[in-house]
Amino acid sequence: MHDIPNTECGNISGRVAPTIDRNRCEGKADCVRVCPFGVFEIKPLTRKEVKSLSIVARFKTWVHGGDQAKLLNPIACHACNMCVEACPEDALSLAPLRRQ
Repeated sequence: MHDIPNTECGNISGRVAPTIDRNRCEGKADCVRVCPFGVFEIKPLTRKEVKSLSIVARFKTWVHGGDQAKLLNPIACHACNMCVEACPEDALSLAPLRRQ
């Protein structure tokens, strides 16, 4: 597992958000544990989400109970990068928030 940096989060919520690589995430919840802003939750994948995965990722998801990280509150992200550093699968990155 990655060491979690002792980083203070900036006050930039609403400008960046985590992106989750569905083919890498195994739902281990490290992101949920380290995020001080409640950005993540662990939930089961929908059938549509499972169908979009590679064969290897489908198998890994099945082995790990079908759960993955999902964004609960992406606009709360303060870009502290703690989730990215904590993810043992390197399934997270930060990107500019896309407004709808």
